[in-house]
Formats: sequence, structure tokens, C-alpha cells
Amino acid sequence: MDSSKYCIGLDFGTNTARALIVDAENGQEAAGSVAPYPSGEAGIVTDPSDPLLARQEPLDYEKSLLAALGGALESLEQSKGPGALGEIIGIGIGATASTPIPVDRGLQPIARQAEFEGNPATMAWLWKDHTAHEEAAEITQQAAEHLPHYLERCGGTYSSEWSLAKLLRFLRTAPEAAASTADWVELGDYLGGILVGCHTPAKLPRNVCAAGHKGFYHDIDGPPSSGFLKALDPLLENWFAGRESPRPLPAGARSGVLCEEWAEKLGLVSGIPVSIAAIDAHVGAVGAGIRKGRLAKIMGTSGCDMVVHPADDTPPPPITGLCGIVRDSILPGYWGLEAGQSALGDIFAWFVREFGAPAGLGHEDLTRQARELRPGQSGLLALDWNNGNRSILADPRLSGLLLGQTLRTTPGEIYRALLEATAFGARTIIEQIRSSGVAVDEIVVCGGIAEKNTLLLQIYADVLGMPLSLSSSEQTCALGAAIFGSVAAGAEAGGYASVEEAQQAMTGIQDGTCRPGEDGGKVYDDLYSLYRQLHDAFGGVNRAADLGGVMKELSLLRDRAGQDST
Repeated sequence: MDSSKYCIGLDFGTNTARALIVDAENGQEAAGSVAPYPSGEAGIVTDPSDPLLARQEPLDYEKSLLAALGGALESLEQSKGPGALGEIIGIGIGATASTPIPVDRGLQPIARQAEFEGNPATMAWLWKDHTAHEEAAEITQQAAEHLPHYLERCGGTYSSEWSLAKLLRFLRTAPEAAASTADWVELGDYLGGILVGCHTPAKLPRNVCAAGHKGFYHDIDGPPSSGFLKALDPLLENWFAGRESPRPLPAGARSGVLCEEWAEKLGLVSGIPVSIAAIDAHVGAVGAGIRKGRLAKIMGTSGCDMVVHPADDTPPPPITGLCGIVRDSILPGYWGLEAGQSALGDIFAWFVREFGAPAGLGHEDLTRQARELRPGQSGLLALDWNNGNRSILADPRLSGLLLGQTLRTTPGEIYRALLEATAFGARTIIEQIRSSGVAVDEIVVCGGIAEKNTLLLQIYADVLGMPLSLSSSEQTCALGAAIFGSVAAGAEAGGYASVEEAQQAMTGIQDGTCRPGEDGGKVYDDLYSLYRQLHDAFGGVNRAADLGGVMKELSLLRDRAGQDST
């Protein structure tokens, strides 16, 4: 008879919801299922007239939760027997952030109200929505003068991706919807709240992971004062007042237990411990075995780079351009440092959709063409800013760039240049982290792209000059959520007393390491130097750069690579 204990990991990503059920003893997958969000384009509601808008239908989350978890539970029952459902000991949640939802006093999304049907303002404001860039700039300016210690936790710039900027934009542009809104709730907290039967926003358990820099919450001083908010805009003055639990919970904490309503919907018993939610990339870092000195790199639609630093008396120094420095956000007892790229897989998908597909070329075709090229041979150099720059410039108004085109430039050459651009962006981030004295001794990558594209992985190893290891799990984010579920359950129930203990038992690294090649490093160092010139020039760091000289250097590298290949 199977005596295993199981944990559920829920991963609400950009386009799909994923449910993973793992063996608590070793982290091995027992069952899993994926459900796409049904609304919009690949789950995203967009506006052709505004490329900065990206929203999601809140009802989709519950539909996809039922579909994904229902499918996983059915699969578990079929493979392990009907008694297996009774051996589920914990549930963890990862979700995109900052993805806030306007809700009413009963914690129901106001998008469900008849008068707001189909209104994008009342939907979830997806992390990649950048419509609040003006509000973000106002917050940055105001905080620089009055709350500089808050801004230090944000890398010096408050982002349009984050909750407070989006809230201010919502209040200003949708007053009728705002009048029906009782609170502005992060997706992960909303999902965790409904699972534990919370029906009051004021009592909602909130996670420090999303509250931190994204919600402009300070680990010592809490949310910004009403005076600061009033000075920013009177609409915000009393926004944080009335919450009964103002201090967000650390990663891995128990937020409650599965309520009877959702237990009945899922066919589970009530009372299963539920962990506080966390950002999807952060639970991915946990699933990748993040620890001091190990950078966890999530390669998905966007890119996220995370490291941890022991939480002694002194936090890490302010690091310009990092998305955030938040205590207990990834691992309890550590500062979590987050950086990333606003687009990664999205860039490749865009190129294939708009330029490859019309020519009958898919990812595999373009990868094969790109693989035939030596570093520098394309003569091209790109900036990976097709959805703005998250780190280290923190400017959503920046855009992509392709330099070095000729009348003979091919799709495969452009595709390779885009792959390389994302690697150069990653190197910029790592160099910035190291400049602060925070160690990056090893890199573990995870995410669908890392699994599927070995060329991309090799380019990253060459550009970064470091070996890259792959997480043993293909569902790292969901696994990390399951790990938090095992900690919420506790050791007595068959889980674990700490996140580190759970990681040791439930995570691992695949055999084989992608190491830097012998011939790409020097060329990529040269290309990276040119990339930094473009980066600093178009990013406003160095407006006196010789961009014509960059063009000519690219030509020389192209000619040199062509000679080496003959």
C-alpha cells in the first residue's frame, strides 16, 4: 500500500494555471495538469490602441484553478488509488506579481458586477501592464524627497509594473469602478484568501513577497504614511487604513486551512494547511534550490534573477536598478534580491509570430539556422527591451533595437541576435548584483525555455563566462509552491519544519552542466562591450556615446568571424 504524503503546488503564470502534486518525501511528481486562461489572447486582454495595457479576466483564475487542480487530482487518484487524495498534507501558491485585482467588501472582483462586464479597468492588472508609467515616475520623485529609505529597497526607481502605481492609475482613470472598490488585492493573496475562506479584504493574509517593493511596503516602517499618500494624491490618503493584519506574512508561513467550500469543489477534505502565496518566480527560485551564492534564473515569458543574502543586522546595500530587496520574501531569514528582464521568451515568440511564421519558419527552424553561425558572424547586435527595461534601468518606455542590418541579413541571424541580447541583459544584471558585494558563485536555470533550447543555454554560458546547471524539475515554480505547502503542513504531518530542510529533500540538479565554450568567450566579451555602449546610450546613462563606432566594430567582428569559419 502507498504510504506517501503529497503536497500541491499551484502556479498561476502569465498564460496558464498549473497544478503539480508531488511526493513530500522527495519532490517527485505524482500528478500534474495545466489549464490555459480562456479570455483574451493567450489569456491576456489587450488594447490595440495601447500596447502598454495587459489585463486578465479575474474569473479565469478560478476556472483554471478548478480545471488544472481537478485534472491533477483525477490523475493522482487514477495512478495512486482513491485513498491518495486523503494523503494530501499541504497546498502552496505561486502567482504573477504585481497583478492586483480591484475587489468589493466581500473579496469578490468588481469585474463580476454587471455594470463592469468587459471593462478592462476592473480586471486584474497583469504584471506586464505598463500603463501606469507616469504614476510610477511621480512615486519615484515623491519618495526620493520624502521616503528615500523606501526607494532604496526598490533599486532607486518605482516601477510601472507595481501595485501602488497601478492603483493610482486606476483611481484616476476609472472613478466609477473605484467607487465600487473596497481594496486592491494581489492575485496570489486573492487566491490564497478564497482557498482559506476569507471574505473580508481587511482580514486577508498578505504575502511579504508581493507587498515588499512592489506594494511599497517597508520591513521596518510598514506601508507609506497617509501623509505621504495624500501628498502624492488625495485619492490615496486612507487607502491602507483599516487593515486588521497590516504586517504581511513571510515566505513559507501558513495562511490558513482549506475551507469547506473549496474542499467540496475540489473533492478534498477541508482543513488542509495552505501556505501564504508568493511571487511565481520566487517560488521557482525555491524549487531550484536557491541558497547563498546560488543565483536562480527563471527563463519564461520574462526573465527573473534571484539571489538571497543572510538577514543579519545590516541589509544589503542599495543596488541601483534591482527590482527589490525584501526580507523573508524568498527564504525566511534571508533578504531576497530580485532583478529581471521584462521580456525574454516573449521576444522570441514575437519574432517567430510576426516574421518567422509568415515565411514558414518556427522556433526549431530559426534555432537550426542560428546554430550554424559563429559568435559575431551575424554582424548584428540587439537590445532586449521589447517590453521596456526592468533591470537595471527600470524604464518601461525603452524599446527594442536591432543594429547592423544589411541587405543580406537573414531571419536566422536576427533570431540569434535576439537570443544573444537577452544573454547580454542577464550579464548586466549579474554584474550589478556582484558590484554590491552580494555573491553569485553558481547559476541554476529553470523554466520552459531553458529546457527546450540548448543553443540559448550555451549562449548564456558563453556570455556569462559561467557554467549553468538545470533544475531537476521541469515544473520548478509549481515545485517551489509545493515546498511551501510542505512547510505549512509541518514535520508532524509528514512535511518539514523549514524551507531549507524541504529544499534539501525535494530539489535537485540535473546531471550534466552547460559550460562556456572555448571559442565564444572572447568574442562575446567584445560584443558585450558594444552592447553596454548601446545600453548606456539609449538608456540615458551616456548620451555622448559614439554609436557609429559601434556599427563599425560590429562589421569588423562579422568579418573576423567569417574568416574564422572558412
